[in-house]
Amino acid sequence: MDALKLISNSSLKKEVPVLNVGDTVRVHVRIKEGDKSRIQVFEGTIIAKKHGGINETFTVRRVAHGCGIERVFPVHSPVVEKVDVVRSGKVRRAKLYYLRSRVGKAAKVKEAIR
Repeated sequence: MDALKLISNSSLKKEVPVLNVGDTVRVHVRIKEGDKSRIQVFEGTIIAKKHGGINETFTVRRVAHGCGIERVFPVHSPVVEKVDVVRSGKVRRAKLYYLRSRVGKAAKVKEAIR
């Protein structure tokens, strides 16, 4: 636990963009296949943020070929290369789990004007 506190207090952390629930993001993830590694892009809506500090995670949901896919990414993970905010959403909830039961245009999030 002392190592985590040391890392969280140090200035070695990379710059993290401001991520809010409802934002549509493009997450660049490093995938290791054998001895090679490549970058894979996962784009979707942030439906949840959990924990805080060095343990902070965010859940991204997308629909591919009619099947909902959710991935949980640690914010400070070295596997996550970068996170681009495509558009910011206007929501009034901390968790958007209700989007799981919605299909099509009903699963959209309004865009925030900032």
